[in-house]
Amino acid sequence: MIQNEDILEQNGDDAEMSDITYKPGYNKLDSFNWLSRVEEFDLNREIVEVRFKNTRKGFYRNTNDLKLEIGDVVAVEASPGHDIGRVSMIGRLAADRFKDSKCMVPLLEMKKIYRIARAVDIQKWEEAKKLEEKTMLRSRKIAEDLKLDMKIGDVEYQGDKTKAIFYYIADERVDFRQLIKVLAEEFHIRVEMRQIGARQEAGRIGGIGSCGRELCCSTHITNFISVTTTHAKYQELSLNPQKLAGQCSKLKCCLNFEVDCYIDAQKSFPPRDIPLEISDGTIYFQKMEVHKGVYWYSTDPRSNMNMVEVPVERVKEIQAMNRKGKKPAKLFETAQYPANQSVSADLLEDSSLTRFDPRTPGRSPKKRSNKKRRRFNGKKNTQ
Repeated sequence: MIQNEDILEQNGDDAEMSDITYKPGYNKLDSFNWLSRVEEFDLNREIVEVRFKNTRKGFYRNTNDLKLEIGDVVAVEASPGHDIGRVSMIGRLAADRFKDSKCMVPLLEMKKIYRIARAVDIQKWEEAKKLEEKTMLRSRKIAEDLKLDMKIGDVEYQGDKTKAIFYYIADERVDFRQLIKVLAEEFHIRVEMRQIGARQEAGRIGGIGSCGRELCCSTHITNFISVTTTHAKYQELSLNPQKLAGQCSKLKCCLNFEVDCYIDAQKSFPPRDIPLEISDGTIYFQKMEVHKGVYWYSTDPRSNMNMVEVPVERVKEIQAMNRKGKKPAKLFETAQYPANQSVSADLLEDSSLTRFDPRTPGRSPKKRSNKKRRRFNGKKNTQ
């Protein structure tokens, strides 16, 4: 494996250290080899997973039996020419992931890994990456001039600078044959167009979500499952588009993470749209707390004032009585279902607000404060 220090000495450019150094955990859709310390599982070196820019990955054959490690920069077969990427998974896990991917390409026809990247390969690769932003901005201008209803979200150059992939978003079918001709003449490269969705674009660009963590679509989500407002309703979330939408302007993927848990918890819950009839009047459902197993009711169906907390078991009993034409005398008749009213607690009840103030040894803070008050009053009276 070529060390980063050797590469920098051959290139003579220390400014590229941050781009060449491999940082585990700081890459989109990074992988963790949890079988790395098990020697028998590392013997399988035929299939290697290679990661390219952002979320693009591929499987390659290690025909030369190279001793590769995660993070190595390798030159792989491309059409045409060669590409540069980083090894993201090796050994048994790479072979299992290849089987799970259901790749239609036979093993003998898979593209190969040529070699561990040389200094010249990495230098050309870095030069190609520097052209991507300029190419993307120029290609957007060209698409606008051609009046194409599409948005070019990202550009990825091949490692040998002979080909580039243009990722675009479009709501309808776009005829970009003229665009390909103009791009090929403008940048003197082979052009490949790939259509992606809004979620995939957010995963390629990356960012920080409202939770303060890196976007799930750029860290571990590979298959995007449809998300609807029903997922939010099951979790008793407010249907506020500004809070439920992610950076892709679609519903957040994390709404799928816990929805199964909420659905299972609500299987035994009574219906919510039936008011409870008691001797004192009628109370109406307002909200519920799924994991606590309680419903909240109020006397006004359009207001949440004076809400009361009722366990779901008690709700079932009252609804069963109402179906028989009976009304309970009280909402809580036995000690089994106490009225669990939420009471606010004072967190500073046993703490003094002046406990961090500096104190003079041998003198209480009360006497010192009185002395200051008398001194202040004396000065005020003399004026």
